[in-house]
Amino acid sequence: MRRPCLDSSPRTLSTPSPGLILPSKSSSLSSPALSSNGHETHSSSSSSAHAETVAVVHSQPGTHTRSRQSKTHHHALVDLLPDLTFLQIFSHLPTNQLCRCARVCRRWYNLAWDPRLWSTVRLTGELLHADRAIRVLTHRLCQDTPNVCLTLETVVVNGCKRLTDRGLHVLAQCCPELRRLEVAGCYNISNDAVFEVVSRCPGLEHLNLSGCSKVTCISLTQEASLQLSPLHGQQISIHYLDMTDCFSLEDEGLRTIASHCPRLTHLYLRRCIRLTDEALRHLALHCPSIKELSLSDCRLVGDFGLREVARLEGCLRYLSVAHCTRITDVGMRYVARYCPRLRYLNARGCEGLTDHGMSHLARSCPKLKSLDVGKCPLVSDSGLEQLAMYCQGLRRMSLRACESVTGRGLKALAANCCELQLLNVQDCEVSPEALRFVRRHCRRCVIEHTNPAFY
Repeated sequence: MRRPCLDSSPRTLSTPSPGLILPSKSSSLSSPALSSNGHETHSSSSSSAHAETVAVVHSQPGTHTRSRQSKTHHHALVDLLPDLTFLQIFSHLPTNQLCRCARVCRRWYNLAWDPRLWSTVRLTGELLHADRAIRVLTHRLCQDTPNVCLTLETVVVNGCKRLTDRGLHVLAQCCPELRRLEVAGCYNISNDAVFEVVSRCPGLEHLNLSGCSKVTCISLTQEASLQLSPLHGQQISIHYLDMTDCFSLEDEGLRTIASHCPRLTHLYLRRCIRLTDEALRHLALHCPSIKELSLSDCRLVGDFGLREVARLEGCLRYLSVAHCTRITDVGMRYVARYCPRLRYLNARGCEGLTDHGMSHLARSCPKLKSLDVGKCPLVSDSGLEQLAMYCQGLRRMSLRACESVTGRGLKALAANCCELQLLNVQDCEVSPEALRFVRRHCRRCVIEHTNPAFY
């Protein structure tokens, strides 16, 4: 949660109204949760992290205890702290704990609902009734500015499986200043809710939909498109988009995403198994600023697709094509030729990659920092020697299960790549003597191996 900017000037507090707080028992260490019928349930401390954060409307603290408090004249030492100190402390609390603090007393209630503390909301737990939590939170945060919350910029609801389109519709209607939304693992979310959010939140830049298997596309709603000119009707400001495990995403959906999100710089499409090479053509055509692209386990992507990816040219820094078994040296040659600023490449399981492809990468991408060619049986010592000669700034290297790699290739790497920090040679036939050579020349290198003779 972003730390708010707190000034020392006094703030006029309005008369507190019923707010969102979390019921708890002082004798219990577990966090309360709500069942589907709205009643509290208590889990053990090991599972409380998954079931905490529940939104419940209560009366303002002190309303029913005034007569009892009037008999007590002593004050706790914590009450002597100034408001600014309280706000600094509260700024480090997660959403559920901040709601708990609002129950303590009238002063804490007012401080806990200071708008400066509510730029971020994080809700967690599979049992959490996320729709209701969002509805109650936004209602409380909209009290000073009716029907709209201008302070909330980040909402993280990862793993809340009970979140539905209703919850996202509330966010879209009440939080026009939303900049970041994460709903990973919320598989009940559909296209309609996503369209509503991106249409009503024009400043949205970061969107994580990983595991939302019903989402097949991202676009403006029809009503929002009609209100904009044709020139600006496709301008969604999203820069970061994660659609990992969105199994229903197909080429047409990615074409729509590319045409509506031309500002994309980070795109993750891991295990979007229906995508083909044709989809990548639209990415290169509409999203020329992509710096990071993951196509891991997109098994229908091959050399033609990498040729389209290479059209991103100088922008591309991060590329993952792990387990894309149709990729060979041909596609890798396109990437090496047109993406000279590549820093990270994951080609694990690309069994068509050979020493020729490694040579192209080494000669054309001298700024490589991290390379994974594990389970590429045709990569041998010759490819490693080329890599050691031209990519001396290499820091992370994975050769796991590369059957053709021996100690000769490792010695070449160690002698030339002095900045090496991680080397994975698990399931490789390398001698303990070669591993000791690596350790002598790269003292900061962590060696992951399966050789019992090396210690």
